[in-house]
Amino acid sequence: MSLAPANDEGSSESVAAPPPVNRWWRLMDTRVGIVPVPVFVVILAIIAVYVRSGVVPSDLTMNILILAVGGFACAEIGKHIPVVKRIGAAAIMATFVPSYLVYAHVIPVPLKDSISTFAEQSNFLYLFIGSIIVGSILGMDRRMLIGGFVKILAPILAGSLAAAAVGIAVGTALGLGLWHATFYVVLPVMAGGVGEGAIPLSIGYGALSGHAQGDLLAEILPAVMFGSLVAILLAGGLNLLGRRRPLLTGNGNLQPGEHDIPLTGEDAPRFTPDLQTVGGALVLAMTLYFVGALTQKFTGFPGPVTMLFLTVLLKLGRVVSPRLEQGAYRNYQFFASLVTYPLLFAIGVAKTPWEKLISAFNAPTIFTVLATVGTLVVTGFFVGRAVNIYPVEAGIIAACRASQGGTGDVAILGASDRMMLMPFAQVATRIGGAITVTLALALFARFGT
Repeated sequence: MSLAPANDEGSSESVAAPPPVNRWWRLMDTRVGIVPVPVFVVILAIIAVYVRSGVVPSDLTMNILILAVGGFACAEIGKHIPVVKRIGAAAIMATFVPSYLVYAHVIPVPLKDSISTFAEQSNFLYLFIGSIIVGSILGMDRRMLIGGFVKILAPILAGSLAAAAVGIAVGTALGLGLWHATFYVVLPVMAGGVGEGAIPLSIGYGALSGHAQGDLLAEILPAVMFGSLVAILLAGGLNLLGRRRPLLTGNGNLQPGEHDIPLTGEDAPRFTPDLQTVGGALVLAMTLYFVGALTQKFTGFPGPVTMLFLTVLLKLGRVVSPRLEQGAYRNYQFFASLVTYPLLFAIGVAKTPWEKLISAFNAPTIFTVLATVGTLVVTGFFVGRAVNIYPVEAGIIAACRASQGGTGDVAILGASDRMMLMPFAQVATRIGGAITVTLALALFARFGT
């Protein structure tokens, strides 16, 4: 649990009240994440009643409660585990503890069904990613924006090529065979996740080889899942390195000299948005998301990438006012601070099958994935430094090449406390993944059949 007293101006202690009331207020100011302890207990009781009835509502109102208590409880545990708390244990616990609890049948079926239905049908992940992308881009210094996108391609490309070479060499040397190491371990790790990577690969492999798509997907998924876990751990390690060596990190800024729109100082008051502006910025973010979704529907080009490029154009063209930019940045702060752990909990329950993760735990696959993701991160780190990008940030973005799609990006950036890098992570995951899938299927057609 975390003690979170209010500031002096609004502190419960500054209000005259009888001692029992003050003690109760102190309890209400003690929180699990953001949830006051008494409210936390009441929510658990509410969930228990619904579970006992056999049906837990899968709507937004119920899942706000479920995901808040689940996500923040797991995160708080992670924040208090010695040593590993420094490498993103909060995000790791919020993702993988619920995955294991589902596997072990600790989470009751009605509760699991509620979370899974909500995660699948609400598109809440895309609300989160859209708000993070739009808010973080509009909060960047426009002079540094375009240079950042151009420069980040260097560590992404160099890391991908080096990781493919090293991973395939290690997998082949450990007895996986050139064919299996290439098409079922290394390339799937960098293919952009499950929906955008593993599934298209399995469909393509099946069409080209005549084997059942389901069997091929079962072979590919373990490497994808384990690769994402390794990327999360390494990103957390880079965050720790940045804390110990401050010169290696911009703390979320990509390049030296980059800064966000004014939040403090003399310029901040005239940019401070009212609630209507914050709401308008959220509507703007969702409008851009659906422009991307329609583009993907009619052209097949990834919707989040379209949204990203449109937001960059709006920023560079000064189409969005400073006040609306600040509103978008406030939305980014809200989602990054308050929604990340509940969302990761939902991802753990609905999209992270524990059995697929543990099926990757054989020595050759483990070392091959470690070599692949480790090479991605190390190469990105040093190439980023060579092109004047903070090496910690470059390594984290390179790690996103091994993420489990958009859900993996959230976990990696959550573990490294770098959610503002989401636009660059999407370039690494979506565009890098699409290129990897295309090349993998071309190579499979030529050499794999």
